[in-house]
Amino acid sequence: MLLTTGQAARELGCAITTLRRLIHAGLLPGLTRHGVRVMIPLDTVQRLAARSPAPLHHLQADEVAVLRVNTARQVAEHDRDWTGFATTLSPETLLKALHGWWRCDAASVAAAGVLPVTVAGYVVAVLTGLEHWESNTRGRRAFPNARLAGYVTDLTAPATALTATTPGERRLAELLLGTRLPSHSSGPIAYVATRPAG
Repeated sequence: MLLTTGQAARELGCAITTLRRLIHAGLLPGLTRHGVRVMIPLDTVQRLAARSPAPLHHLQADEVAVLRVNTARQVAEHDRDWTGFATTLSPETLLKALHGWWRCDAASVAAAGVLPVTVAGYVVAVLTGLEHWESNTRGRRAFPNARLAGYVTDLTAPATALTATTPGERRLAELLLGTRLPSHSSGPIAYVATRPAG
C-alpha cells in the first residue's frame, strides 16, 4: 500500500515539511513518483514510526548538545561546497557540510564527547573529536577537529556507514544512529537532558 506525503505525515504525527526533509535527504527508500506526487510505502512509514528513542542515559554527561540540520544544499564557500545532510554525500564532503560556527556552550558540547546530528528529529550522523574549539568575534564557536563517526544511509532499516577510528567512537555511533532525538531550539544547536528530571 502506498501513501501520499500528507497521509504518511498524519501516520507519523508530523508536518508534511518535516517528512519532506527526510525524503529530500535520501533517508527513505522505496519511494515512487506519480507525476509530481511522491508515494511512500506503508511499511516504510511503519518502520520509521518504530524507531527507538536515543538511549541518552548511556552517555556520561547530564546533557548532550544536538546539531539540527536541514537537507543538504550547495553553497559557494572557500572550504566547502555543501551544507546540511544528504545520504549522497561522501564521508569527507559530509563532514565539511556539517562543520559550522554556532552560538553554543562549547564546554557543554565537549563534555558529552559526542554531537548527534539530526534531520527532522532523527539522528542521521554522529560527530566526535570535540575537545578543542575556536571562537570568533561574533560569539560563535567551531570545532575544527570534529570527526565523523558514522552516518545513516537508510533511516527505515536503519542502515549505517561507520567511519569511526576508535572503538569508543564506533560504540557511540552504533548507540545513536537511526534513533529518534527530538529537540527544540531557535538555532542549530539544542540541548537535551540525558536523564529524567527529578
